[in-house]
This record gives sequence, structure tokens and C-alpha cells, in this order.
Amino acid sequence: MNVTKPIIFSLFQIRELLSKLYLIPIIKQGFVALSSSKAIVPPIAELLFENPSGETHNKYGYIKQQPYFVIKIASGFYDNSTLGIKSGQGVMLLFSQQTGELLAILLDEEELTDVRTAIASIITLKHMAPKNISAIGIIGTGIQAKLQLKYLHQVSDCKNVMIWIRNKENSIAFKDQFKGNCFLITVASTLEELTENCNVINVIIITATPSKEPLLKTHQIKKGTHITTIGSDTADKIKLDPKIIKKTDLVVSDSILQSKTRGEIFQDRKKGCLENSKLLKLGNLIQKPTLGRRNNEQITIADLTGVAVQDIMIAIAIFNNYKNK
Repeated sequence: MNVTKPIIFSLFQIRELLSKLYLIPIIKQGFVALSSSKAIVPPIAELLFENPSGETHNKYGYIKQQPYFVIKIASGFYDNSTLGIKSGQGVMLLFSQQTGELLAILLDEEELTDVRTAIASIITLKHMAPKNISAIGIIGTGIQAKLQLKYLHQVSDCKNVMIWIRNKENSIAFKDQFKGNCFLITVASTLEELTENCNVINVIIITATPSKEPLLKTHQIKKGTHITTIGSDTADKIKLDPKIIKKTDLVVSDSILQSKTRGEIFQDRKKGCLENSKLLKLGNLIQKPTLGRRNNEQITIADLTGVAVQDIMIAIAIFNNYKNK
């Protein structure tokens, strides 16, 4: 009997393979498969911890007529920095869809999750941002903020970036990291300053204490603004005042099914603020871009809770890139 030993990928190997991939079309394929009922994605399994504070998400599934299925385990423990350990930890397991054999173990320490999350955000900017972007606002200075700037040039020529976070020292340190970069980065002293000057806002707060109170209020959002929000991936996390949705023209979800239990849309529904006629699947928008923004006066929101199809596509891409070397 032939026994296939799984290939074990270190983080170093994963980074090397990742650097050779153009990920936007790869992740797009996953969203299209999901919206076309070609992806089998069960509900998220999660564990929430109190002492110390942390969470673990298990996302898994497969795409029909693909040779593999993927199981991803990703954790966030918010006190890890005091121990000199990354808050994000994780692994992806890739199996044969024909035999069930374990073919690959990707020891990515949640880096693939971070990257595929950033790529999803970049995709929403490509399809939902106004044509003339005056400035891009980023709320937060963590790994997602850095990844947004890494991939932003693939969909936008805008160089003006304004950042805000409660800890001003972190904002200044973030700006210093990008000295000599092509971006002109300004630190906003208040959220009002950021929302007044930016017509694209990436709400990507990932902090030691994930936000459970709205950060952006309805009076701060002006006409023509696009907001992408990520990280509201449990039932109690929230970044936007639900009333913002009432003045929004279009709301895009990475998974409408998943939004019934988590994310901004979940919060909006609880408050009775969301009209279903405004809601659109990201995969459908990718397939038919005319469903998106119709003019530069509209307010649009993308609510990204993170879907297993992203993990499936990025894990398969790494594996195939390795095989085709």
C-alpha cells in the first residue's frame, strides 16, 4: 500500500512561494464560487477564551470540481505581546478531495489568513471605491494596515493616506516605517479629521482589545464615501454605528449566510437598520461590476467577516506553486 507523506511548509517557504503569486484573481475565484453555489462552506466553528482573552476560528470547506479540501485553524490571543509572541497563530491543512489523504501542512502562523484578508479588502476597493479617490483613510496601524499599503498599488494610484488610532505614538511609529515609500502618510488627530478628508475608509482595527463599541458614527460619513470593514468576525464585535447603514446606498457582504451570525450586517439587522434590497454578495459584484457603485455620490460599505473560500484558494495556490516549481 502506498502511503503519501504530507509536505510540511515552514513559514519561510510559504513566504517565498507567496511572493511569486498574483493573489487578486485567485481570491476572486473563491468568492465567485461561493456566490455561484459551487463552494461547500459549513458554519464557522469557534472557541472564545476569557483567561487569557483569545479566540480560535476553524474554517473549512471545498470547491466543487477542485482536487482538494482545506481545514484552517487560526487563533488570536491578545496578551501574547507581553510574552513576546505573535497574537495570531494558525495552520492550514490541505487534503485530497478524492481520497481524504492529508497532502500538505502549512505552518503559516496565521500569515496566510492575514494576507487573504487584505486581498479581499483590496478587491472591494477595486469594485466599490469612487473613481476619484481623494485620500484613503486607515483606522488602525496593525498588520492589516501594513498589508493594505503593500497591496494597494495593485488597484489604485492614490498615494494620499491618512491614519488614525487612539494611541498617537503607534500612529507616528507606523508613519516612520513607511518613510521613503511612495505614500504620503498623514496622522489624523481625530476620527472627524479622517472622515472629513478621506472618501475611502478602511476600518481595519485589530487591537489588543477588539472593538465592541462603534467607532464611526453616522454624522461622520459624507456622500461619496466607501468603507471596507474587516475584523468584526464574532457576534459581539462592531466598528460602525448601525445607523450608518440607513444612509448607505449599497452594502456588500463576503458571505450573506455568515453575516447572519457576525459582522456589521449582523449588528445592523439586530437594530432593524438594513434593507435587504441594499445587500449584495461580493462574488456577484465581481461577476457583474455594474451592480456596484453607480456614481461618486453614493455611500457604499463592504463587510468582510472572512470566508473559508479565501483559505481554500490561497492554500491551493501555495501548494500548486510548489508542485509547479
